Parts: sequence; C-alpha cells; structure tokens
Amino acid sequence: MVAQASPAMALKVVRPGGGRIGRLGPGVGVHFKIDGEDTGGALAIVEHPFDVGALVRPHVHTREDEISIVLEGSIGFRSEDQEAVLGPGGYIIKPRNQVHAMWNAGDTPARMIEIISPAGFEGFFRGFADLNDAGPIDLAKVTELAEAHGLPYADPPWLSDIIARYGLTPPPPRPG
Repeated sequence: MVAQASPAMALKVVRPGGGRIGRLGPGVGVHFKIDGEDTGGALAIVEHPFDVGALVRPHVHTREDEISIVLEGSIGFRSEDQEAVLGPGGYIIKPRNQVHAMWNAGDTPARMIEIISPAGFEGFFRGFADLNDAGPIDLAKVTELAEAHGLPYADPPWLSDIIARYGLTPPPPRPG
C-alpha cells in the first residue's frame, strides 16, 4: 500500500542557499528551510551559521526538543552539566527543559542544521530576525517574543568558564 500525502501538505523544494536569511545574536544567523506549516506542525528545520567567537546565550526550551547536525567547523554544546564539541557530521539532541548553550568552538566559521520538534519555535527565530532587521534590538520586545515561545533565558554558573576557554564574545545584556 502506498501512503497518500495529506491534501494540506505539498511538495516544498528549498534549493542550496534558498530560504530567508536573518540575524539572531552577534555572529549567529538563521537560514529558514522548512517551516512547521510545511510538515503539519511535526517539525521545522533551520540552519545556523556561527562566526568565530559566536555564542548563543543559555536558554531553556519548554515546548520542543532540538536536534543539531554540524555541517562545518566546530560547535560546542552545553546542556545542564554535559558538554560536547562536535565537528562536521556530529549530531546532538538538546532535550526540552534543560539549560543549554551553543558556540563556535573553533577558529573558522561554523554551520549547523537544527531540527525543531514539534514545530513552532521557528517563529521565535523569525520574530528575532525581524527585530534585527528593524534596527537596534529592543530588549523588552525580545523578552515578549521569548515569553510567547516558552523560552526563558538563564545565567548558569558555567557560562563564564565557557566564554574564557573558547575566547567567545560575551553575550549582550540578558533580556528580561
């Protein structure tokens, strides 16, 4: 028996380099590839380029899990008390409800694919990219956006150690 496609879902093709490109934090971008509406809400896929020294501020996902696949360079991951640095071809799952951060752990630009399950959190990335496109970031609007997507930021005790060990650019002031 051949599975039938849902009438609401259609073939979506994203060519290499395709999809909207946006900026998140200093040195971290987002390339939108597959949105939740493309998968009936099952998952979303984005790419994140990381400049040398770039850091994604520690945060917690309360609604989704993230699976990251490193494509280029070295990316460090910390989730609660577990830390790993992965090169091209490395996979990692960052479970919901755990404080985690990511950073460029090398001396060349890095890039990873992020699979978000279930979908929805790509809306945070889209909103953040829109805020960046509009001009200087308003931290109050970032806080509203984060709250709307179930994303609390965190200041874990291990953050300063990671910044020092990898020569990272400290994150801007914490929203909220």
